[in-house]
Amino acid sequence: MGTVAVRGSHEKGKGPSADEHGDGLPSVDLAQSVAAYTDRFAPDGAFQPPSRTERETIAAGVGLLLEGRREQAEQRLAEVDFTLRTVVDGSTGRRFAEVYDRVDQGPSPRGWGRVLVDLEHPVRWSVQVPHPVADQDTELLGVRVLRGAPGGLLVIAGAHRKSGEGNAADVAHRRDTVFHAICAELVRRGVPGIQLHGFAQKSAPHYDVIASTGAGEDGLTDGRRLADALGDRDFAVCRAWARSCPLAGRDNVQGRTAADARVPFLHVEFAPGPRKDSRQAARAAEALAVVTRGWAGSALAG
Repeated sequence: MGTVAVRGSHEKGKGPSADEHGDGLPSVDLAQSVAAYTDRFAPDGAFQPPSRTERETIAAGVGLLLEGRREQAEQRLAEVDFTLRTVVDGSTGRRFAEVYDRVDQGPSPRGWGRVLVDLEHPVRWSVQVPHPVADQDTELLGVRVLRGAPGGLLVIAGAHRKSGEGNAADVAHRRDTVFHAICAELVRRGVPGIQLHGFAQKSAPHYDVIASTGAGEDGLTDGRRLADALGDRDFAVCRAWARSCPLAGRDNVQGRTAADARVPFLHVEFAPGPRKDSRQAARAAEALAVVTRGWAGSALAG
C-alpha cells in the first residue's frame, strides 16, 4: 500500500470565498463548499475535453503536492490555470489542500474537477466521486468519508456525467479525463481507493448497497470488511464477489487501472436512502471509515 507524505503551507492567494481561521487560513465547511461547487452541474452543461498534456499536467501537479513539493505543485498546476490553497475544515479543524480550476470562477467552466487532500497526515487512501449530482449526494457522502479517517484524498468530477458531447464527461468510463489521470496517478503510487455511486431503488429493490471490488480482487478483504460493517448498521448489502449483483462496476476504468496494478479498489453503489437521509448517510460513512481507517494505519497516531 502506498504512503504519500504531504506538507501544508499558508496559501499565497484567495480561492473561493471563506472566513478566516485563527491561524490566518481560510475556514470552510467542506460539505457546503462542495455543495456550492456542484450546484451548477446540469445534464445540459458545457464540458471541455482536456488534452493529454492538460490532464497529465494536473495529475503531475497533484503528485508533486503529495510529495510535499508545494511550490513546484503550484507552478505545474498554473501551467493549465489550476491552483491550490490551504483551508481549515470548520467541522473537524483539520487542514486540507484544495486543488481547483481558476476557470471555474469564470463564465465558462471547463468541468475538470476538484481535489481535497489531507495536509496533516500521509496520504494513504482516496475516495472518488465520478458522478456528482447525477448520482445525487454522492459528493456529500464523499466529504463525510474524507472526514472519517486521516490520510485521505477526495477527487470529484467537475461536471454532470451527461454534460458535453456523448459520454465525454462520464469519467467512470473514460480514460481521457482529468479525473482518471488523477486516479491513475494515485494508483501509480499504490494508493487504494473507494469509488462512490448511486442507484435508483428500482434497480436493486432488495438492497441498500452494492459492494464490489470492480475488475480486480485485491480489495476483497476490504470489501468483506465494508460489507460486514454496513450489515452491522442495518443496511442490506449485495456482495458482488459472492453472488450476481447489478451495477458491480466491472467495466469501471479506474477499477481496471487499479486491478492492473494490483491496488485495492472498491466500487460501492448506494440506494437513495444512504445518500439522501442524513442519519443513514452518517451510518454509511461510519461503515466506510472501517475500511479507510484500516488503510490509514499509523496515520491514526498523527
